[in-house]
Amino acid sequence: MGVWLKAKETAEQVRAEVAAEAARQRANGTIPKIAALVVGSDPASVYYAETKRKVAAKLGIEFELMKQPGDVTQDQLIRIVSEWSRDAAVHGIMLELPLPAHISTSAVAAAIDPLKDVDGVTPANRLAVMTGESGLVPATPQSCIRLLKAYGYTLEGKNVTLVGRGQTVGLPLFHMLQREQATVTVCHSRTPDLTFHLKHADIVVAAVGKPGVITWEMILPGTIVIDAGIHELPDGRITGDVDPRAIEVAEAMSPVPGGVGTLTTALLFENAMRAIRLQQQAGREAAR
Repeated sequence: MGVWLKAKETAEQVRAEVAAEAARQRANGTIPKIAALVVGSDPASVYYAETKRKVAAKLGIEFELMKQPGDVTQDQLIRIVSEWSRDAAVHGIMLELPLPAHISTSAVAAAIDPLKDVDGVTPANRLAVMTGESGLVPATPQSCIRLLKAYGYTLEGKNVTLVGRGQTVGLPLFHMLQREQATVTVCHSRTPDLTFHLKHADIVVAAVGKPGVITWEMILPGTIVIDAGIHELPDGRITGDVDPRAIEVAEAMSPVPGGVGTLTTALLFENAMRAIRLQQQAGREAAR
């Protein structure tokens, strides 16, 4: 039986640091503020946005939540995020995904000021993830790596099998793992023998977006498993991309819920504090 890599303690530490920095910013005359946009009535999107609003209140961060109907036009959304980007009182912009099919996510994301892009979805921040240059990095990939480090696991020299290559988690995480000096194998829907790659891994990171796609039989004893998936089953249970029974053979595994997702929310607000610092730095440079 392996060890559960629970994120509660690490998330609490991050939130405490964010609250302290938010208080310092307020003392210096800056009122931290995030603006979030939810389109349509998808229950998950609305729930996550409301959860972030509650967390923000506890951290001393103002949170503006704007809801738009599912038939809103792309131009209207671009206008909204463009106005937030120009508003000096707004320091972070969150775009709840997915957007409706008639909206180009990339077009809306491109209208966000990269220095306010706490989700790391703008072209500039996607490039920063690839190159390692200064920018705002998506919180879920950060969470996967931070959780491993919190429990003393190193990535340097390790064989990591990353299952999933999506724009939100898998692709940025691939670049981040490489910068940690890991040897990374990326598997996806066209990988013919997933089990082969899983059984050659020191660390498995699941970010494929399908509940239980990785069964416990696929995991080699002693493997460390990070599950970045989260799904609600028809019976109301919450599960990830990995069969929870994998804990019986793995050395350690992140739970769902209580793992990556728990830390991700805290890291979003850490990104917001970084966004403020980047904006303040840019302001000082512009004033020279």
